[in-house]
Amino acid sequence: MKIISTKVSKIWVIAMSLCINYTVNAQSTEDESIEFSGSVDTYFRTNLSGGDKLDAPASSFANLNGFALGMVNVKAEQSTSQGGFVADLVFGPRGTDAVFASPYYSATGNIVNQLYAYWNASEKLTLTLGNFNTFLGYEVISPVDNFHYSTSYLFSYGPFSHTGLKADYAISDDQSLMVAIMNPTDLTEMNDVDLYTYGLQYGFKGTYLNFLYGKQAVDADATFQADITGSYELNDKVSLGVNASYNETMNAGGFYGAAIYPAVALKDGFDAGLRVEYFKELEAGGVAYGAGNSVIDATLTASYTTKDLRLIAELRLDQSSTAQFNSMTSDQLSSFILAAVYSF
Repeated sequence: MKIISTKVSKIWVIAMSLCINYTVNAQSTEDESIEFSGSVDTYFRTNLSGGDKLDAPASSFANLNGFALGMVNVKAEQSTSQGGFVADLVFGPRGTDAVFASPYYSATGNIVNQLYAYWNASEKLTLTLGNFNTFLGYEVISPVDNFHYSTSYLFSYGPFSHTGLKADYAISDDQSLMVAIMNPTDLTEMNDVDLYTYGLQYGFKGTYLNFLYGKQAVDADATFQADITGSYELNDKVSLGVNASYNETMNAGGFYGAAIYPAVALKDGFDAGLRVEYFKELEAGGVAYGAGNSVIDATLTASYTTKDLRLIAELRLDQSSTAQFNSMTSDQLSSFILAAVYSF
């Protein structure tokens, strides 16, 4: 009996060791695996009134006439307890517009949307080095993460991307702080002007206060931007997004404005939302339609979402303070978009 007991004990020890080793290896493999994801998007766009067929709002993306292409977005990323990386590539018209300042040095810089590595220095502190999309504004480059397919003026004339070093610190479960030193805005491949831009973000319960300051060109004064965004779930069906921003380059101009994004979940994948935006260009200089001009963007969007595919129907009205459309004879442009966004 003693011999049998000893053999059984040894078998159990070996079995437990194998299980522990398998679990550790499985966990290690899981932690170190590289995840691949992405999206494709395409659309149809036409004007309903106020302009000829090639007129479009002076905001970014979704401005091509008829049946048109968005982009292919392919992303590889890894996240472990020590850190990770993101490699985010874009192909197509939307991607080209997103990385408009590239290629600047390399032949393939115009397909790199994001490329960064990060280190979790502690449970609260993360350091990130490389090219990352901007922390300002409510909307983003990827159509997967926007409710509306077309984009706002505030998004279009704020930064798209930065290359630099940022530090994110979790003050508490509800508060966060980020500081950054970066190349001039959208100079993502390199810095040949020896100028740097500084960023700051404070977050509290879904509300983020953002600041940007620095010279963007050798022959220009420093640009200052203050921006606030918020995203709130009012109940299990209704959400609200907000964005307000002020951007100025002394002696050159800039803009300010605000937008609200109410949305409601209807049923079985059907959602509806509205974007109402006021955008004002400074008297010293304008970035969209001209100095001193103002515009209201009202966008009504309905969408149907399956597991991977989202179909978007959008009606948009742009009302300018001066004639901007139909060969500068109309101050109003209404348009329709039908888009498909597939995530994988």
